[in-house]
Amino acid sequence: MNDAVVKVDRLTKHFAGRPVVEDLSFAVRRGEILGLVGPDGAGKTTTLRILAGVLPADSGAARVADQDVIRDPEAVKSRISYMAQRFGLYEDLTVDENIRFYAELFEVAAAVREQRARELLAACGMTPFQRRLAGQLSGGMKRKLGLVCALIHTPQILLLDEPTTGVDPVSRRELWSILYSLVFQGVTVLISTAYFDEAERCHRLLLLHRGRLLFCGTPAELKGKLPGAVLSLASSEPRRLRAALAGADGVLSAMAMGDALHVVVDDPARRIPELREQLGAAGLGFGDITTMGATVEDVFAYMVSRQEAERGR
Repeated sequence: MNDAVVKVDRLTKHFAGRPVVEDLSFAVRRGEILGLVGPDGAGKTTTLRILAGVLPADSGAARVADQDVIRDPEAVKSRISYMAQRFGLYEDLTVDENIRFYAELFEVAAAVREQRARELLAACGMTPFQRRLAGQLSGGMKRKLGLVCALIHTPQILLLDEPTTGVDPVSRRELWSILYSLVFQGVTVLISTAYFDEAERCHRLLLLHRGRLLFCGTPAELKGKLPGAVLSLASSEPRRLRAALAGADGVLSAMAMGDALHVVVDDPARRIPELREQLGAAGLGFGDITTMGATVEDVFAYMVSRQEAERGR
């Protein structure tokens, strides 16, 4: 990937002797949104902190905005913005004062700061709240203010660590609208998320599990990796159904999803009658069995189950 603005090669980091990021390699193009996707403990935050130059790696190489963040982490900091899960807003300062503080940190000229702040606040729908104390903002508004502060110096690359966690659906949509507008301006975005539905919004995905790379590619390419088909079994007790189907012929993975069980099978026409018979014999009630399109979460569950099976062997 010759136009890559982020290049990572065999990155590794251990905590207390345990690998948190292990032999990780990937690249990101200019003007792309790359989603780091996985549950807690997958290595998402550690990867972003290394790329931001705030955490040293144990081994491997990483170049961000044409800077070697392993050898010289300070050199990259003027070209990026890193928004941690708990972004450092000052709750006893107003919205305007927080923005001014971060602008001065990055030595943004006053005239540039004023224009940039107006544009960003308007995009976030926060213009009426400029004089409100940050501590009096809602969770979603705090996230949006954090994003404004992170963007005030017009970074080349934006590193966001789960920026929508705990944010209401409307604010989530607004945040994503801002990210898309940044991409049109040529900004590169790396965003970590534990929300699999949000992963669909990214140009490409980096699926991580226990610090290791499961997949890197587009959401469509990821779904193409799933063999067979996904069945949805309506049930008020999906976890009991999952336990009953463990090890069943043709069942590649199974995951409880609210009031349903999603089951990946090799051959739906053959397996649906077998599943009905097996669950009926176990005395487990269930509703309709329907074939559905695969989601990112379905494929992730399948890949994790394959990885765990390999570890077991």
